[in-house]
Amino acid sequence: MTVVGPFGLSVRDQALEADVQAGLAAVEEGLLEATKSDVPFITEAAQHLVRAGGKRFRPLLVMLAAQFGDPHTPGVVPSAVVVELTHLATLYHDDVMDEADVRRGVASANARWGNSVAVLTGDFLFARASHILADLGPEAVRIQAEAFERLVTGQILETAGPRDGRDPIDHYLDVIAGKTGSLIAVAGRFGAMMSGADETTVNILTQYGERLGTAFQLADDVLDIASDSRESGKTPGTDLREGIPTLPVLHLRALADGAHGTDKDRELRDLLAGDLTDDARHAEALAGLRAHPALEQARRDTVRYAEEARATLAPLPECMAKAALEGLCDSVVHRAG
Repeated sequence: MTVVGPFGLSVRDQALEADVQAGLAAVEEGLLEATKSDVPFITEAAQHLVRAGGKRFRPLLVMLAAQFGDPHTPGVVPSAVVVELTHLATLYHDDVMDEADVRRGVASANARWGNSVAVLTGDFLFARASHILADLGPEAVRIQAEAFERLVTGQILETAGPRDGRDPIDHYLDVIAGKTGSLIAVAGRFGAMMSGADETTVNILTQYGERLGTAFQLADDVLDIASDSRESGKTPGTDLREGIPTLPVLHLRALADGAHGTDKDRELRDLLAGDLTDDARHAEALAGLRAHPALEQARRDTVRYAEEARATLAPLPECMAKAALEGLCDSVVHRAG
């Protein structure tokens, strides 16, 4: 058994492993090339997170989806570069909004150079992604534009919060479908589409990416609470400190506000609603959530979406690429513990 890529996907087929590894290596070269500028400072800032590494989850999905057509078609690698550049750009912007200090185990761009540079660097990456897209044809441009609209809409919905009467958990799942699911869906779609796979296969892999993307973000929610910085590459409880209500927090609130909520549930809910910029209060809140059933409920939700993604693959022919995509579902669940 071998392992492909930083995400840690196990693959049992040498030919598939070689194809995927070669594709990911080409994507890495493409990312470095796309982030070069005539201005050395822009190159340094744009390559900051590229060189910090990362799971390269989206390019990996592009490479696996491309196995259902011709994975060596010229558009496959550039489309993977586009998806990863777009993702990286959103990280620069997210870290500014969240006032994050650490990303991928290194200082965030905003912590190192300030908010203005971080925002503009994210814009630079979006511009470079658009430049590559232009060579992939109008359909690719349209798909990416629609996904980007969903991504921004998800971010706005998160910022605005649920409207009156809307279940906060349902609202949150809509948010992450836009913020995370949309781009991972594009990864599956681009891989299949660029490789020349038939329309049915393209649709299946798009739906798979959408569901897996939701599971992927829910796993991140669990990691934000349950992991240490060595596992996640960022400071534990970052979302908690910034008052961002991730799924474990929403489950806690629902339980505390319900008929079966206990005094202990309500005490933890009230602690989370307070000022968590204080290190002692933040540590107390983090410890409380780690021991609370709400975290386990979030894990179960992660498993459910991962299993929905796996079920979506059922109509595809049995092959090593399909087995690898099923393995991605297992990897996402494993991340959530």
